[in-house]
Amino acid sequence: TVAERTAELLGRLFDPAAFAIVFPAHHDPTRLVAVAVRGDPPPAADDPFLAEVQLAEHVVRSEDPARLGAALMAAGHTMGMLALWGRHPGAYPAAAEPVLGAVAAQVTLALENTQLLSLLSDGKREWEEMADAISYAICILDPRGVVRRANRPFATLVDVPVTALPGRPWASLFSAAWVAPLEGVIAHPGAGGATEIRLRDRLYAVSAVAVRGSADNSTVLLIEDHTDTRRLQEHLIQSAKLSAIGQLIAGVAHELNNPLASVLGFADYLVEDSAVPPRLAEPLRVIQQEAQRAASIVKNLLTFARRQGRDRRPLAIGTVLERTAALLRNQLLALNVALEMEVDADLPDVDGNLNELQQVFLNLANNAAQAVASTERPDGGHLTVHAHRWLEGVAVEVTDDGPGIPEPMQQRVFEPFFTTKPEGEGTGLGLSICQGIVREHGGRLTLRSTPGRGATFTVELPAAAQEPAAAAAEGRSTAVGRILVVDDEPHILH
Repeated sequence: TVAERTAELLGRLFDPAAFAIVFPAHHDPTRLVAVAVRGDPPPAADDPFLAEVQLAEHVVRSEDPARLGAALMAAGHTMGMLALWGRHPGAYPAAAEPVLGAVAAQVTLALENTQLLSLLSDGKREWEEMADAISYAICILDPRGVVRRANRPFATLVDVPVTALPGRPWASLFSAAWVAPLEGVIAHPGAGGATEIRLRDRLYAVSAVAVRGSADNSTVLLIEDHTDTRRLQEHLIQSAKLSAIGQLIAGVAHELNNPLASVLGFADYLVEDSAVPPRLAEPLRVIQQEAQRAASIVKNLLTFARRQGRDRRPLAIGTVLERTAALLRNQLLALNVALEMEVDADLPDVDGNLNELQQVFLNLANNAAQAVASTERPDGGHLTVHAHRWLEGVAVEVTDDGPGIPEPMQQRVFEPFFTTKPEGEGTGLGLSICQGIVREHGGRLTLRSTPGRGATFTVELPAAAQEPAAAAAEGRSTAVGRILVVDDEPHILH
């Protein structure tokens, strides 16, 4: 170090009995500290000679006691001091003054260079820390396309250590899919905004900027991963579409339900009318069933579009699952999928709407059965439904041994209109509606899946609140009265 070399030089030139070398503090250059003090006894920090040297503008010398000192001056301020104490009176004649002055000048120059190097090192470190903290992948290129400097995000992108990047041509760092678009961006920096490059499931925005004032026309290459930003934009657009759909559904639901009520009402009336010819009985039943189906579709759309106030009552989850299994029996048989259902004993009731919960389990089981059937295994597959306690409520796990769901798709399965089925075979609303129903019941719907090993959807529902028997009895009314029906549709009033 500068202090060690200075101490060695002072000892060789002046053979002092004691000396003190004072330099600027490392963390506070405005404060002076003794970096080397030697002697027996060593000079004290409050020695008056040190104060005299610090204030002097030239070499300070005394004969008895023998002392010699010089301040380290640079740009009009004191950077430090050199102070020596001789072994005997007259040890330092006048000829020693220019020698110590020359040493002080050299030490001052060395200190200035050390401080400059420290500033450069600190500036380099601060630049690297700042550049590494930026999410952009940044690379500075010379006119030949050789990397001068790059930050860590860029090194991560090209999978090369950051210290190995300088001196390498940029084209050697990228795959062939990157080279052509990057060549156009680098050739015309600042023109046309960012260029998008899509690689597999990632989207990157690439731009280049010419360094103004650069004598050798350096170029800064900027690469940003826009995948998450684009997904967020698409999600916001989709949310806006869903909002518009919800408003549209709410506006036309009344207009759809009124004619459906008329069709269904008259169909019910004619089915029960004994005067209807037998040959029309089957067509009337078809009309009745299709009208009920159309009404159910409208109800499902309303369920998706907005929260609906539904009548709920305590339900035994085993009963809901048994009814669901009865509806699925023929479909599972056709798909060659075996159903195993296990309902633990002493499960609490859940507070829910039977039709809505049945819709949830039907949808989950249907999806699972179709996934199993898609494997086309000769022995078919298995679908397991297990109901067990969950905290104070009930959890129902629907597990299949199908192909599973890839990791990227697991994050999107509950998004409205997202479907993996071929066009025309699915709307992408099923799981979204199921999640909405479960949430309205105070529960949650989750997914666990390992590709190639099946998937498990879990419905977690809170237990029904225990209503006192007396309060329930008071809530029942046995009064007899009349019902006034008011409607602007004459067919409904018929």
